[in-house]
Amino acid sequence: MPILKKIFNSRSDKDWEFLLFIKNTLGFNPNKISWYKIAFTHSSAKEADDQGNPINYERMEFLGDSVLGSVISAYLLKEAPFGNEGYLTQMRSKIVSREHLNELGRELLLVNFAQTKIPKNHYGDNIHGNLFEALVGAIYLDKGFNYCEKFIHKCVIHKHVDIKQLEGKIISYKSLIIEWCQKEKKKFRFDISEEDGKEAVQYFSVKMFIDEKQISKARGTSKKKAEEKAAQRAFFALQSQIIQK
Repeated sequence: MPILKKIFNSRSDKDWEFLLFIKNTLGFNPNKISWYKIAFTHSSAKEADDQGNPINYERMEFLGDSVLGSVISAYLLKEAPFGNEGYLTQMRSKIVSREHLNELGRELLLVNFAQTKIPKNHYGDNIHGNLFEALVGAIYLDKGFNYCEKFIHKCVIHKHVDIKQLEGKIISYKSLIIEWCQKEKKKFRFDISEEDGKEAVQYFSVKMFIDEKQISKARGTSKKKAEEKAAQRAFFALQSQIIQK
């Protein structure tokens, strides 16, 4: 009988399915499956250890974020010898942006194994990226840095990192347009209001003003998302001016 089957022969089919998922995702056998179970446990599950300490992926996510940043930094240092500190920091931010990590988590279907009491239709977008970072943290604790580095190269760098394409990628229109306004000494502000609609999900409306002139407006399920959308629309409205500068 294979060693994995020996480990799980007394466990449920769900446990066995989870173990196979982890093995197939990583490309190697895990040593301690409990690390991975923690990496997929949401705080809403209300799990705790014998001392009453909460068990969820948040601490594992913290570790994974650090390891991911280190591996990406080392890669950029080798592949972009022409880049100064500011360039390297910007490129790393693009690779490990929340949007990109969410894409990686979706690609691996990580949410299918999340242990949570939140209905699937109420998941926020960031749960995908959070699970991906937590998975990286679990690999580090279970197999060490070398295995973790190989996983990041396989799933992140080889599949998704093209330095030339990343150079032209905008990760935050809000940061971009604020930087332009400050450079051009223009006053800007975001006016935010909560909508009073009867929709099940709360929406926020945002209007962006530059030099007291409304440039754009947008709505989103959070203030941050609404501001980013409004900034993106303002960027495209003023694109010719911003690019010329």
